[in-house]
Amino acid sequence: MDLFGTAGIRGPVTEVTPELAVRVGRAAATAAGGGEFVVARDGRETGEALVAAVTAGLLAGGADVRRAGVLPTPALADASRGRHGVMVTASHNPPADNGLKLFADGVEYDRDAERTVEQRVDAPGADWDRWGGTERVDVLDAYRGAVTDYAAEYGADADGLTVAVDCGNGVASLATPQVLTGLGAEVRALNATVDGHFPARQSKPTPESLADLRAFVADGADLGVGHDGDADRVVVVDGDGDVVHEDTVLAILAEHYTRASDAADPVVVTTPNASGRVDERVQDAGGRVERVRLGALHEGVAAVRADGAERTAVTFAAEPWKHIHPGLGGWIDGVASAAVLTRLVAAEGLDTLRASVTERPYRKLSVPCPDDRKAAAMAALTETLPGTFPEASVDTDHGVRLDLPDGSWTLVRPSGTEPYVRIYAESEDVDALVATVRECVEAATE
Repeated sequence: MDLFGTAGIRGPVTEVTPELAVRVGRAAATAAGGGEFVVARDGRETGEALVAAVTAGLLAGGADVRRAGVLPTPALADASRGRHGVMVTASHNPPADNGLKLFADGVEYDRDAERTVEQRVDAPGADWDRWGGTERVDVLDAYRGAVTDYAAEYGADADGLTVAVDCGNGVASLATPQVLTGLGAEVRALNATVDGHFPARQSKPTPESLADLRAFVADGADLGVGHDGDADRVVVVDGDGDVVHEDTVLAILAEHYTRASDAADPVVVTTPNASGRVDERVQDAGGRVERVRLGALHEGVAAVRADGAERTAVTFAAEPWKHIHPGLGGWIDGVASAAVLTRLVAAEGLDTLRASVTERPYRKLSVPCPDDRKAAAMAALTETLPGTFPEASVDTDHGVRLDLPDGSWTLVRPSGTEPYVRIYAESEDVDALVATVRECVEAATE
């Protein structure tokens, strides 16, 4: 049974049902040997029923449950330190979807832990005399205080900086405006009432869905921040109302954390689809980049720590839009990204931060490919793509990634959720690069 995707269990509520939530909760509790779980949800209408169901399953599996109410996902992750956690959320998905994301000691479950839960979904729960108990806990203030204190270590006071925050009717409404105000910024909060129907805009923050935020910032703010439904993603808007490319944001933070580190071997963990601009800025700051499959930043961090020498340290981990701040904790945290970026912009200005980042034209496209053809297509591309670009360095750990001598790069990988092969490319002549790569992919997928 494959329940877990790249970000927990997620899908329409006709599939992510209370019945499933009971079984997953019971399986998670028995796999953990009981213990203590903190449970929270985002603002979706179906969240309350799913929380009740997963709580019932956890209790029946012998766990004690701490009910934390409505929270941003990073706040639930923070609260799971020293225990386990379940977040009921579908993140940036539409209102009719929901999901379950599991944490242990502040970190998302890895593949092995998820498989253990899957194997126990149909197993019986604990004996009646081992059922757990429940109580209500309040963790939001502690989380907001921790993020505020953490961000205050970087950059400068945000006094005089006007920041517009589009919460998109999501649970970022409960954290980002309050944290940025605590850092001294003049905050203008948009769509900051939690509403699981997301009436203001779609939950996924894109240049199109953030049109109101972009216009607001262009009319007089210094910086804009947009979140998804559960506040693990962050999108940055500059003073002209333009969305800053996600890889540029990643590169700015990666360079900053690398320079701030006192480790002899500072490492940034990212994913295969991240731009070469990240490598350039990290290497210039004296660090190195390690890549891991999409959706597995926490596994990449753990691997570097397990393999590293005493003076090796993971300073930052990120895939586009989603960032882990290891100095704060092991979870993806859009609120913390907004806070640290606000402090850095207050210290140096966004234009200065961007100046050292080489922003080449970027493209992403999808080529149709039936699921049963993906393995053969990727096997063929492992041969044909390096042959087409003999001057490139090749990495086949997570698809086929080619890095060319002029700083251009391309990645070809199969989609894990749809019948496509994805192409990512960045180059000064990106159209020509994409055309050549697409020709190879179409030949392999025929």
